[in-house]
Amino acid sequence: MRIRSRLLILVLAVLIPAIITAAAGIAYVYTEARQANKQNMREVARALALVVDKEIARREAILRTLGTSQSLDKADLQEFYMQAQRIANTMNAAIVLHDKSGNILLNTRLPFGSASQPVIASIRDLRKSYGPDATVVSNLYYAPISKGNSFSVQVPIQRNGEISYYLDMGMFASMLQSVFDEQRLPSNWIGTIVDREGVVVARNKQAQDFVGRQGNGPIMNKIRQEREGFNEGTALSGEAVSAFFSKAPGSDWTFVVSVPQKDMQRAAADATMMLVLLSLCLLGCAIWAALWVAAGTSNSAQALRLAAQSLGRGEDIAPRSFDIEEMDAVHTAMQKAAVDLQDAKQELERRVEVAVADAKRAQQALLQAQKLESLGRLTGGIAHDFNNVLQTLTTGLQVAAMTSKDDKIKNLIATCQRAVKQGTQLASQLMAFGRMQEARLETIDLARQLNSATPLLTGALPSSVELGLDIADDLWPVTLDPLQFELALLNLILNARDAMPQGGNIRLAIHNEILTKPKDTLPAGDYVCITLSDSGSGMSPDVSSKALDPFFTTKEAGKGSGMGLPQAYGFAKQSGGTLILDSKPGAGTVVTIYLPRSPDDVPAIKTSGDQLSQSMPPARLLLVEDNTLIRETVRPALELTGLNVTVARDGDEALRILDSGASFDLILSDIVMPGATDGIALAREISSRFHAMHVVLATGYTENAVNIPGVRVLAKPYELGDLINVLKHELQRRT
Repeated sequence: MRIRSRLLILVLAVLIPAIITAAAGIAYVYTEARQANKQNMREVARALALVVDKEIARREAILRTLGTSQSLDKADLQEFYMQAQRIANTMNAAIVLHDKSGNILLNTRLPFGSASQPVIASIRDLRKSYGPDATVVSNLYYAPISKGNSFSVQVPIQRNGEISYYLDMGMFASMLQSVFDEQRLPSNWIGTIVDREGVVVARNKQAQDFVGRQGNGPIMNKIRQEREGFNEGTALSGEAVSAFFSKAPGSDWTFVVSVPQKDMQRAAADATMMLVLLSLCLLGCAIWAALWVAAGTSNSAQALRLAAQSLGRGEDIAPRSFDIEEMDAVHTAMQKAAVDLQDAKQELERRVEVAVADAKRAQQALLQAQKLESLGRLTGGIAHDFNNVLQTLTTGLQVAAMTSKDDKIKNLIATCQRAVKQGTQLASQLMAFGRMQEARLETIDLARQLNSATPLLTGALPSSVELGLDIADDLWPVTLDPLQFELALLNLILNARDAMPQGGNIRLAIHNEILTKPKDTLPAGDYVCITLSDSGSGMSPDVSSKALDPFFTTKEAGKGSGMGLPQAYGFAKQSGGTLILDSKPGAGTVVTIYLPRSPDDVPAIKTSGDQLSQSMPPARLLLVEDNTLIRETVRPALELTGLNVTVARDGDEALRILDSGASFDLILSDIVMPGATDGIALAREISSRFHAMHVVLATGYTENAVNIPGVRVLAKPYELGDLINVLKHELQRRT
């Protein structure tokens, strides 16, 4: 696209939104003007309605004052007639006195004692509607005596709390024309007063033609139904108008203010036309200016293009001025670009080499992580199968110990049970390595925990490396995941071993320490300090600064994952402490882990053997287990406690049994099972459909966390006594 076209587009892009914005502004102004006119009409109509009420209230006050005359107290109607006539003459009005039945007693437009005149029907009917005590303003009527359109105001006159008379003041409707004269409505506005029946009482324009005429159209329907509102329609003169009406609260008459619609629209139409003409002028000037600027810019751009072609061919670019600052800057930059091209090429090649090396390292780290994940899954699967075997042995040996009376056999069984416990510990360590076990925080004695982990640690060291232990007495309790603790120690031991290929010493020390001031990220407080030091080669500051980064390793490919120190650091942070690394080349490495003192005491070692002989309350239990060996040992063991046990081989069979109508107090299920329904899915289904049944899940391996309200989880291999305690607890909860 040529520069000329681009400049035209730029001009249009600026002007068109401006024109659209201006048009929107005119529309807004037009709308606001209409709203302002409507608001003015509303305020004027309301004000004039109140003015009408004020005029009527003034006459009401005169009548009430006249009603206090002593002539009425004395029933001297002739004297009262003379008083009323003087007032009526000053106001060009007629005053009429009625008795409480409505009969006319006197009328100032007739001589005193004249024959009574008929009561105005409008007054009589309204009196029935408004009640005897209200002030009534009549609708417009033709006065037979004064021969003109008139209206009346009638008030009750009371004596001793009772109505004695009704006093009227009749006036010509023309007297209300003064309301328009005093308010000075705009010349194009139409003001109209209508009574309750919609008859025109007064009008500021052509009153002689419209007073006494009945209004019609939609506005009259609105006036009868609403106290105020707007209407778009036609005036009595046939002109299209916008009108606002407001009903006076005292007289119930309505004041209507109308404005011809053409007058409301004329100002906005004139402004719109002016904007259109101005926009066309601006558009024409802008297009001419754009074409003129485009011609000069196009020539400069052509010269710049030729210079760029010279740069591409490696030719020199002659100096030149374009009288355009930006193009001069581009031309100068192209001159410099020729010099920078070679440097840029070399820098690019260097960055490519770095990027390729980084990509290779990232790929190796990814492969190592995938390898570790696969190994972890394999290890977890093996641990699961191993746990099933251990569960069979654990339950079988406990049942055998319960039923055997031979001491020699019991001793052999106890030996086998100790071997099974060692196998259980090994399976737990396998699951911790495979990271297939949920974090289980326990408050433990580190000395006792280290004593059980020592064989694992020493087994990872060659004979050339000596492990020394320095464990203080009375260590404070700490809360942590025991398996993650053992794995962290194992990772640190392996790192120290690899740093001493020719052999050396590793020292593991644990003691209590009180921090009187913050250290690293830790606040002051009580901590248990674990220090592992080696006599290895140590680390440089650069390596030490990256040692806690996942997948960072200085070992050869395939010999290190870069996850040992990060795992230990993550364990320390998860336990509420921290890990501090101190290493110098040739001086070995010291790793210090601070663990916060636990406020809880170390729980006593649980013994379940004494509980095996206890019986269970009568209950029905559904055992869901896919492993035949476990089914054949756990079922009879539970039946020995008095439970009525039904067996299902998987989750699908368990659901079929439950759907058949069978009822159970407890469900004991494995988690990892074949079929469409594993233990977790089964527990969710039972919790949602069979609320009375409590579920206990037993697992030796799972990739999914169990987070179901009310569902207990028991780790395999479990002691039979622990299982019985859990089942008893669930039965107690159920009752």
